[in-house]
Amino acid sequence: MSTGTRRTVRNTARRVAAAATAAVLGVGALTACQDDEPARDGGKDGGRPAASASAPEGDATPSPESSAPAAGDSPPSSGEVLTEDGLAKAALTTGEVAGFEVTPMQGGEEPGTEKSDDPACAPLAAVINGAPRPAAAATVYRTAVDTREEGEETQTVVTLILTSHPDGGAEQVLSSVRTAVGACAKGFTARGGDGVSTYSEVKTVRGMAAGDDSVAYQVTGALGGDKIPLVFHVVRRGATVVTFYTADFVGGPPPTVPDELIRKQTARLP
Repeated sequence: MSTGTRRTVRNTARRVAAAATAAVLGVGALTACQDDEPARDGGKDGGRPAASASAPEGDATPSPESSAPAAGDSPPSSGEVLTEDGLAKAALTTGEVAGFEVTPMQGGEEPGTEKSDDPACAPLAAVINGAPRPAAAATVYRTAVDTREEGEETQTVVTLILTSHPDGGAEQVLSSVRTAVGACAKGFTARGGDGVSTYSEVKTVRGMAAGDDSVAYQVTGALGGDKIPLVFHVVRRGATVVTFYTADFVGGPPPTVPDELIRKQTARLP
């Protein structure tokens, strides 16, 4: 790929990243670009960018840096299973975290449809879809953007997905995701309405402990020939789970979810 084409791809990737975090994650929120074709914006499917993720195979061993439960000063959770209105009231708003504008999702909230070819990795595909399993009783989506970085190619954009789960389902979300991160270290493939996505690596990453339980991990996909790190921080407090998602589409270092976003959002949960 020529330098000019690569620059165009990365500029397009920035737009795709913004669109992906302003809608449900869908199938990896990645749009493939052929080296011999001009870059173009992701196609639309129910308000979501079309996605086809692929990356070369690679070895990866999960590190022991998965977040442990916070030893907290906060009071115990009430255990309330929130309705959609309750989740909306619990979601972060603009002004609570310095520099961040928080808005409802734009472009639709339709979950993705990817299904992992390996059942052991199904919990990871479910989170990528924006619909952690077991199924939520209610779901609310938000986008947090660091307005201080406006115009920068690496502007921080974080998707927040708040889900409530009855009958111990929230605990099952965290347990199944943690197990899948370990089982799927060498990656997995998934199939959905937009084709086959290949993720070459899954590993835990350093993340702050929060809530009653939390885990932070990275799934590696690709855009064109570039590896794309998708970073997730999943936090449970009581019967509520918050999935924080961010990605780097422009060839920079792997992104992180700002601690203050996690701290403030978790504190708002019952």
